[in-house]
Amino acid sequence: MADRTVVAVEHVTVRFRMADDKVGTLKEFVIRLLTRKIKYHEFYALNDVNFKVHKGDVLGIIGHNGAGKSTLLKVISGIMKPARGAVTTRGNIVPMLELGSGFDFEMTGRENIFLNGAILGYSEEFLNGKYDEIVAFSGLGEFIEMPLRNYSSGMVMRLAFSIATVVNPEILIVDEILAVGDADFQEKSQKRMMELMSGGTTVLFVSHTLSQIRKMCNKVLWIEHGQVVAFGKTKEICDRYEGEKVS
Repeated sequence: MADRTVVAVEHVTVRFRMADDKVGTLKEFVIRLLTRKIKYHEFYALNDVNFKVHKGDVLGIIGHNGAGKSTLLKVISGIMKPARGAVTTRGNIVPMLELGSGFDFEMTGRENIFLNGAILGYSEEFLNGKYDEIVAFSGLGEFIEMPLRNYSSGMVMRLAFSIATVVNPEILIVDEILAVGDADFQEKSQKRMMELMSGGTTVLFVSHTLSQIRKMCNKVLWIEHGQVVAFGKTKEICDRYEGEKVS
């Protein structure tokens, strides 16, 4: 039987050095640094995380604030390197992690389509052919000729989502992006996500909305304090998570 694994996370650990003492000024920090009086402790954002995602899976990642969910997505996307462990992926990845990343807010929406599209690896010829489709899906209309500094956060999200999903990526990574924007666009973006999933795209996404996870995912990863609590079928993991929140 062929191996269907498209994302393998093996013993991934991410740690940061945190200063124990609060330093009031830059001058005080420099003095303490030079005299080696700053004490540090290690904070583990992720600690020995292991799981595999198969082709076509829709994996929801849940956990409380600060659990390490967004850090995990950054590691899988290649934005952040782990201190230990490794991530292996098969297929092109389209990450939608932070609204406005890869955008220039002094440029127009039109210009940012080509800028952001180039960052995602799309050719100018491809973007020219898809330009009308991107603008139509975003619903920005004449605002496409305005600088992004005049956009609301919802408008930026709509443009980012429209660019990222104009093709069928093999792996789509999303951090809470469906929770932003008006109700109409949330419904449209969820429908587009469903189209991608039915077309074989593997999706990993973080959400605090458990009803959304139950509706869209076939698997769930639950992490707390940087460690895996549970990984498995959606109903089983979500029921456990809700039960613990109630208790």
